Amino acid sequence: MYAIETDSLAKFYGKSRGIIDLNLKVKEGDIFGFIGPNGAGKSTTIRLFLSLLFPSRGSGKIFDYDIVKQSTKIKQIVGFVPSEVHYYDNMKVRELLEYSARFYKVSLNSHFHNLVEILDLDLNRRISDLSMGNRKKLAVIQSLIHKPKLLILDEPTSGLDPLMQKHFFDIIKEANAGGVTIFFSSHILSEVEKFCHRVAIIKEGKIVNEDDISSLKEKAVSRVSLMLKENNLKICLKTPGVIKSDKSNNGHSFLFQGCMTDLLKELSQLPIEKINITEPSLEEIFIHFYRDKITEDKQ
Repeated sequence: MYAIETDSLAKFYGKSRGIIDLNLKVKEGDIFGFIGPNGAGKSTTIRLFLSLLFPSRGSGKIFDYDIVKQSTKIKQIVGFVPSEVHYYDNMKVRELLEYSARFYKVSLNSHFHNLVEILDLDLNRRISDLSMGNRKKLAVIQSLIHKPKLLILDEPTSGLDPLMQKHFFDIIKEANAGGVTIFFSSHILSEVEKFCHRVAIIKEGKIVNEDDISSLKEKAVSRVSLMLKENNLKICLKTPGVIKSDKSNNGHSFLFQGCMTDLLKELSQLPIEKINITEPSLEEIFIHFYRDKITEDKQ
């Protein structure tokens, strides 16, 4: 069975684009990454899954439940962590979680208390006093108290410090090991690479690529930034894989997809003062790596 299945799902806001003919199939038990830059259509897609928005055309199912006609049943089996967390500020943390438990008709058992302990959340604080990170912790606990079949995460690590991010991923991996399907929406490629089994990449409302994570890593692009000891020195790299190069005074920057060993051998011949090799933004990858595919789709 598919946990999520869509058929030409589309959403328009008047003449503005939300998502266009989205076709996704997420297998039950998968950790599925859904990545793209801000404004690509990630949150619109999630809101359609949860019936917070209604499609302009097409259809979707969550565990064979129609996202429009059977939304009540879907909400009973789905947990959701939004990118921005808003609650009733005057309530205490414990009161909100007890309210949520009554909604799902579950008790706050040892599973709940274990989550509270791991995430180090004070149940007696008022929500108005919580930091962004603690609100996100609250959302994580609330999303899991009813042991959902599907957990939808929209930029879940924003606001969490590195230690809490580790605890969060440990919790999610444990949930997945117990059979929970994870739909992970993010614009942070490194998180998706470490965490997900399969990934779909969305840009301008359309899926531009869908692949398993090992294939995505093989296509990974690096940004290389150099600072040379000599100003206005012209360099012409011969190593295959340089996608784009920019120059400013004695600084050089380019995207690279190829054999890093070969590149470093060539660079070692230059008078380099500093070198920095990093993961580029997803927007850079989309613009440069997927340019040909996007152009083909428009023709």
